[in-house]
Amino acid sequence: MSIGASAIWGRVAIPRSHPLRRLMRERMGALGLVLVVGFVLAALLAPWIAPYDPLKLDVLHKLAPPSLAHPAGTDQLGRDTLSRLIWGARTALAISLGATGLAGLLGLALGLVAGYGPRWLDGLLVLVFDSFSSLPMILFALAVITVAGPGAATLVMVIVLVSIPGYGRLIRAQTLTLKTAEFIQAERTMGASTLRILVHHLLPNVVGPLVIVLSMDIPVVIMLEAGLSYLNLGVRPPTPSWGNILYDGYTSLRQQPALVIAAGIPLVLATIGFTFLGEGLRDALDPKLQVRPR
Repeated sequence: MSIGASAIWGRVAIPRSHPLRRLMRERMGALGLVLVVGFVLAALLAPWIAPYDPLKLDVLHKLAPPSLAHPAGTDQLGRDTLSRLIWGARTALAISLGATGLAGLLGLALGLVAGYGPRWLDGLLVLVFDSFSSLPMILFALAVITVAGPGAATLVMVIVLVSIPGYGRLIRAQTLTLKTAEFIQAERTMGASTLRILVHHLLPNVVGPLVIVLSMDIPVVIMLEAGLSYLNLGVRPPTPSWGNILYDGYTSLRQQPALVIAAGIPLVLATIGFTFLGEGLRDALDPKLQVRPR
């Protein structure tokens, strides 16, 4: 009985060559994973761990300094800054993951079609990619927001439109390299359909680099959302957003400088966390980096 149990646990244990084990062996990757997990948990558990309602006004205690009751102080309307930062993590996570995830899926599909499809379709998609890539991101975002109006939905649409060309070109390059591989040629010879080749053979081989790029683009999206919200062109008040909190701190800098510091710390930690995690995933998933001299 004990032998059977040990055999089962031996099969369940994560092998040493597993990407997760390689990620945890890297200090930067492990630190990034810890920061990202903490960021995600704060966003998911915001209703239970936030000490106050982020929208509750308390004008009598406005711009209060950090204390035991309010560890990060209060803003110009008396709202608890720590609670708003925790709920702002949920806003940043929803926008960054939603926008990058949607852009990644669309870029993946278009890149596979461009790389494996007919040459005329490839040329047309590359022309579209180049046209969108040539647009300055900030100016394009300002133009779309001016026409459609500020808001979270508009911000997600802008990020998706700006990000698709880069992801599409990445997947297209990977697909062009793999479509002439021997195992793909063998599948064609055996009469495999195009859909089967795309889904069962090309997709698993191109999704790894895309995941790495997505993880490293998330902090860029977080900073873009915060910057546009700071300019009142992104998430609209009173919804908690790190950009809105940073703007409130800027307007009250002389009265309460701690508000700016409190608003900047989550942005720095989220950027460091996702960047380190992306670097760790690159080292863990890239086959060229797995063999190292002892």
